[in-house]
Amino acid sequence: MLSFQYNPIRTTENSLTLRIVSTSVLIFVCYFTIGLQLAVVPGFVHLQLGYNAVLSGLAISVQYVATLLSRPIAGRMSDSVGAKRTASSGLLICATSGLFFLLSAWLKGYPVASFSVLILSRLILGFGESWIATGATIWGIGRVGAVYAAQVISWSGIASFGALAVGAPFGVWLENNLNGGTIGLVSVVVALAGFLWASVVGTIPIQPGESLALRQVLRKVFPYGLSLALGGVGFGTIASFITLYYASRYWQNAGLSLSLFGISFVVARLLFVNTINKWGGYRVAIVSLTLECSGLVLLWLATVPAAAQVGAALTGFGFSLVFPALGVEAVRNVPTHDRGTALGIYTAFVDLSLGISGPIAGVIVFALGYPPIFLFAAATAGLSVALLITLYRKRAEPSDIATRLPRLVRGTGSFADGKGWSTELARSARKAMPGMHKDVVRQDRTVNQQESVPKIKHHCGFAQALPNKTISPKS
Repeated sequence: MLSFQYNPIRTTENSLTLRIVSTSVLIFVCYFTIGLQLAVVPGFVHLQLGYNAVLSGLAISVQYVATLLSRPIAGRMSDSVGAKRTASSGLLICATSGLFFLLSAWLKGYPVASFSVLILSRLILGFGESWIATGATIWGIGRVGAVYAAQVISWSGIASFGALAVGAPFGVWLENNLNGGTIGLVSVVVALAGFLWASVVGTIPIQPGESLALRQVLRKVFPYGLSLALGGVGFGTIASFITLYYASRYWQNAGLSLSLFGISFVVARLLFVNTINKWGGYRVAIVSLTLECSGLVLLWLATVPAAAQVGAALTGFGFSLVFPALGVEAVRNVPTHDRGTALGIYTAFVDLSLGISGPIAGVIVFALGYPPIFLFAAATAGLSVALLITLYRKRAEPSDIATRLPRLVRGTGSFADGKGWSTELARSARKAMPGMHKDVVRQDRTVNQQESVPKIKHHCGFAQALPNKTISPKS
């Protein structure tokens, strides 16, 4: 007869994961609609509307521009009107984008009108993306607690990459077997389904407090965002140029390198996300960026496709935990009621990195060829590591007093008699934390008075020590 034993820890972990996934589903919906259009829009603009490759690229880029500009607004909305309302509004915006995409396909006989409506659709989709991604992530953190922020951010990344991987080929299939307008219709249906799902997920309270100005939040988040942007250059470079890099070497199966990058990315997040809570965001990010840098160097030095594939896999594995690791530190650095704004600004650095890495790599290719673009990306990852080491050391300095105080309180050497450690303690506190030394001296006096009680009892000849009683300064 089989017996089943209840395991409360396992049950709690499963419940936690389900609560995180319930909001990550919304991010999957968002990026699925983006993926539907991603592989179709360039061909639609170039082959069906008859415009050149520059305008085809513009139709893709305008979405990222809209997302970049609206990230801080989405974060502020999550803090002020609520994460659930922000994410739900973003889903309705994505549905609206799908309607305009359907209209653009219907107007393809009028190229100017069709292209104009398509650009409008892409802009709307960019706004919707920032509202859903930021709102759903803050919503997830609020549902499980800030201690699980790394897990929430990791699942958000898994949902977005998985949705793009599923949505892009499905969009191509819809265009080949039906028509481009069907993509818009499917986008509307999926976005509305996500909206209905969001309506049944529990809300979180809006955190009270006076919000910081955007420039103040930017100042707090900027070091982490800059490090993220430097680390993201490698991802942007591989996504934009790995196919052309393979073609320049007359290699086959460039898509395999992209697949290995994506698989390694997801595996690292699934298996090692808990290391962020265990070792801290700084340490995990430094190790991850070092691995990414190694993979990019391997791509630069590769002479056979197998080496390039290993380099792409190592780069994806390394870059995977950079975003959640630094995101935890960035969010922790601001008050609770400003976390949505902080996350929105922090995420905007990814958009910025992806936006600038392509043009910069293009200039390098024009001047030096394809391999040096990976060396450049490795150098930016190395700069990110150096920045994080500096930030980590600077952050660790104030905590020195926390390790020195207990040693002084316990008393060693000349301070063991309790007569001399007060002066040294106050001096250490004044040096490490200005303004704190008065409180330390005040606590020192109370401790000395407490320790003096058993000594007095001993000198008075008591055979049995009486219970200690705190002697206040007034007594």
